[in-house]
Amino acid sequence: MSNLISSDAAWRQLHDAATEPYRKAGKFAYEFARGKLGRDPVFRGLIERGLIGGGRGRVLDIGCGQSLFASLLSSMAAMQARGQWPSGWAATPARADYTGIELMPRDVARAESSIGHLQPTPRFVCGNMCTASFPASDLVVILDVLHYVDHAAQEGVLRRVRDALPTGGRLLLRVGDAANRRGFAISQWVDRTVTRIRGHKVSPTWGRTLQEWTALLQRLGFSVQSIPMSEGTPFANVLLVADRIEA
Repeated sequence: MSNLISSDAAWRQLHDAATEPYRKAGKFAYEFARGKLGRDPVFRGLIERGLIGGGRGRVLDIGCGQSLFASLLSSMAAMQARGQWPSGWAATPARADYTGIELMPRDVARAESSIGHLQPTPRFVCGNMCTASFPASDLVVILDVLHYVDHAAQEGVLRRVRDALPTGGRLLLRVGDAANRRGFAISQWVDRTVTRIRGHKVSPTWGRTLQEWTALLQRLGFSVQSIPMSEGTPFANVLLVADRIEA
């Protein structure tokens, strides 16, 4: 049965299923979820490239916002259970024990009111990624947030991520490549604009080049693969797939 559904049809179903719960948190939460999942290439990219993996059930989402990734994981598991998974897509976790860490209380409240009912029950932590404890995890996701802290703090977060992962555990880290000056500048401007729209204070940012990000991760004990992740956008975003070499 799984090969009877196309990837485009499957993605439309996932988009609808993962965003529908956010209606309960109001128009802003719902429209933001629809726009983010529909326009940001990273989510479908993770699925189609098989980067999540069926055995990575303990998931830590750092800078999770309203935890759209948790809703997506739950919708993916439900679709697989129904046998409606495209044959070209790798299996993803049938059960995700999800922890999301988010600094902004309003985003945590939106997550709780929208998807707090999911099973297994997702855990939402309102806290600073630089000080919050990281549970043992198989998969850590950090999308577009590390640049909000300075270089020393970035390394501190990544060290603790490494320590939370077993050998073979995976970090999915999306960053802007500061070597691409135009794309990086555009992404920073959009990032600041969205931050204001979400009602948050705009903070300074600290970028690195792709070469610098890769060198840092390798020094911390990761093997690193870089994948351009700006398709359809003018940004300089790159997804770093970092697997822990040894625990």
